[in-house]
Formats: sequence, structure tokens, C-alpha cells
Amino acid sequence: MKAKISRQFFAYYLLVGVLVLLSTVLALCFLAAASRIAAKAFAKDRYPASVLMRDDYLQVDASSVVRSGGSITVVDRDFRVVRSEGADALPEGQLTPAEFTEFLAWSKHKSTPFHHDILYNPDRQFWLIVTFPASIRVDFSLIVNPKAAAGDFPLAVLIVAGVLGAFLLMILALTAPFSAVTAAQITMPLRRLTESTRRLREGDYGARVDLHLKNEFAELQNTFNDMAARIEREMALRQKAEEDRKRLILDVSHDLKNPMSSIQGYAERLCKKPNLSREELERSLGIILQNSQRANRLLSELFELSQLDSPEFSLKKERVDLCEVLRQLCAELIPQMDQAGFRYEFDIPEESVYALLDSDRLGRIVQNLAGNALRYNPPGTTVSVSLSAKAGKAVVTFRDDGVGIPEHLREDIFKPFVRVDSARRAQTGGSGLGLSIARRIAQAHGGDLSLQSGEVKGTAFAITLPTI
Repeated sequence: MKAKISRQFFAYYLLVGVLVLLSTVLALCFLAAASRIAAKAFAKDRYPASVLMRDDYLQVDASSVVRSGGSITVVDRDFRVVRSEGADALPEGQLTPAEFTEFLAWSKHKSTPFHHDILYNPDRQFWLIVTFPASIRVDFSLIVNPKAAAGDFPLAVLIVAGVLGAFLLMILALTAPFSAVTAAQITMPLRRLTESTRRLREGDYGARVDLHLKNEFAELQNTFNDMAARIEREMALRQKAEEDRKRLILDVSHDLKNPMSSIQGYAERLCKKPNLSREELERSLGIILQNSQRANRLLSELFELSQLDSPEFSLKKERVDLCEVLRQLCAELIPQMDQAGFRYEFDIPEESVYALLDSDRLGRIVQNLAGNALRYNPPGTTVSVSLSAKAGKAVVTFRDDGVGIPEHLREDIFKPFVRVDSARRAQTGGSGLGLSIARRIAQAHGGDLSLQSGEVKGTAFAITLPTI
């Protein structure tokens, strides 16, 4: 890539050099044309000495020249200034031959701030000098005279060709390093971007580019880094999802294995020992029923969890009074609390709080939270439910003063199959899916279910729901 771009830049700059050379030639031609145009535009060219010349120098009309800002001077054959009119004319008086010769040389010098047109009258033997202040001098002209000496013309051509050749070589000498430097300013960032892209393609999702530039490459760098960061996040999420999937399969397999093993074991016992006593028969059938219920409950919750994750899942929302719905749900909890020896407190405002809810699904959240509280806390635990509404959202707080959740499980408590006390699971019958289901239901409502921190004792969950 580098060599290709370098050659391309060199070709571009070579083309620019040729265009510069052509522009120089055209500029010289324009200067020649400007010289011809200027010859007809300035006042000095409207009043040349050849037009003003008269045999009697006293008859020379100087008025138009003086009005245009010029002057005339007449010098006779004895180098005397015999007529002087205008601000820039030579003063009348005697000149020496050396002084007059010096004046003639000075008048033709390019640095002279005056235009002098000098014409000699051979019949009357005097010089007529017409002088105008120079406004701008355009003296360039390209002249080819075929009467020049035989060896001069080829030499002149050689000199001109040498100058043009040297100019072209100078352009090439400057073009090569300049094109190399310019190409490097592009190829270096491209090479670093290419290297980072290759690393990203090979699985290094931490690849980033830092070009230390503030041009378009900086925008490309930021775009690449944002893309790489997004890919890195996506891959991390994909890896996490894959790990969760594997863990879910292991947990499902493990949780189904125990009840199914018990069902199979006791069923084989019943088949092999048909003469069991009624007490042993009832005991075996009870264990089979209990484990089949556990397996069925686990499968039902897995099916519900998969439904909540499905794109086709939708809630049956309707406008309801959240306070009234919550009172009904709390009333349904009272018999369970009494039977478990729990105390309870409900703080629900009298004013109506309206929301778009699927009341059955909201009841599922409350039942899951209540089931966990009853399952993992001892008798005498107090459960409180409160509702507050502010700034377009309602917060239902479900709190208990029981054993609480260990610190190491607080971040993962909403993941499937995470349990506070897995050793007691056989007694409590928990599947570890309840909180996952409850949070997904809350999120489907446009809200959330979170575990509140800072609790001195027990556990507090907050159900956040949008209101209308």
C-alpha cells in the first residue's frame, strides 16, 4: 500500500510540476502581451517625440505634454539646454558631453523613475527629450531577430533550454521528497489502522488506534475505536450469555435430576416390592407426588421465563388504580402470613394512583417476593408493603426484617437458579427462578425490580412502575 500510494503521490506532484512549468511559460507570454497593451495605454505613448518633432524646436507643442504631467527638453548640438518646459525637464544651461552622455545612459536604465523618449533632428541638429513620470514599468519582451550573428541564435536557444531544464530539475528535486513526506502522512495512519483492524479480525477486541492527529484521520480513528469498543462489549455480552446458557442447562439438569431420581427410585421400589405395607406404600407415593410436583413447578417456571424472553410476549395492560390492585394482593397474602406466623404492615395511600398494568402479572411479582420471604425467614418475621408515587412513577417497596441476603449474592440474586440457601432448597422447594421472572415482568411494564442496599436487617425490594 505504501509504495503504491507513494508512486501515486509522486506522479501527482510531477504533474503539478509540469503544470507549474507551463504556467511559467504562459506568465511570460502574458507579460509580453501586457507590454504591448501598456504601450497604447500610458500618456507617454500618446505623446511620443516622433509626433511632437518640428524642424523649429520653438514650434514644438509642449502644452498637451505638460497638462498630462510630462515635460520637454531641447538640447542643441553644443549640448546646451535651449528649451525646458515641465516639472521634470532639464534646467536651461550648458552641459558637458560627459554629462549629456551620462544622462542618456541613465534615461534608459530600468531603475529610472521616468520614461524618456529621445529623438535627434539631423537637419537642425538638436535633441528633443519628452519625459513622463513612470507609473508602472512593463519592459518584458521576447524578440527573435533573424539577422543576428550566425552562432548567437543556437547559443540563445541552448541557454533558454538550459534554464527551462534547470527549472524542471528543480521541480523534480523538490517534488520527490515532498511527495514522499505527504504520502507518509497518509500511509502511516493507514498502516496503523490496518494493523489494528487485523488484530480485531483475529480476535483481539481490545485493539485501539491512537494517531495523535486532528484531521479526518482523527474522525476515522474515533469511529474505529467506537466500533471496536462496541464489538468488545457485544462479544463480552455474547460470552456472558453463553456462560449463562451453559450454567442454566447445568442447573436445570441438576434440579431435575434429584426429583426424577427420587421418582424413579421409589417407582422401582413399588414395582419390585408389591407387598409393601399400606404405610410404606403411602409414604412412597407421597414422595413420588412431592417430587413430581417439584419437577412440574420447575418446568412451568422455565416455560414462563422463556415466554418472558420471547419477542412475541406481550402484556394485557389496562388502566387500573394501582392502590386498589395492591390492596387486593395484600389481602390475599394475609392468610399465608398468618399460617406461617408472620407479622405484616401495609402502607397504601388513599389517593388513587393510575397505571397501565397487567394485574395478573403484577400479582405474580408480589407472590414471588412473598413466597421468598415466607420460604427463607423464620416465624415472627415482619413483612411490610408500601406504595409511593412521584414524578410519573410509582414505587412499591416490599420489605422484611428476616435473615437477609448474603453480600456475595446481592449482585447475582436476579440470575436464574441463584438461591440464598441451596442446602435448604429440598425443604423449601424454591427453584431459583422466581426473582428472574419477577424482574422480567417489571421490565416488561417499563419499570424495574431492584434490591435496595443499606438495609441493616432483612431484605427490601423496590418495584418501579410508570404511572399515567
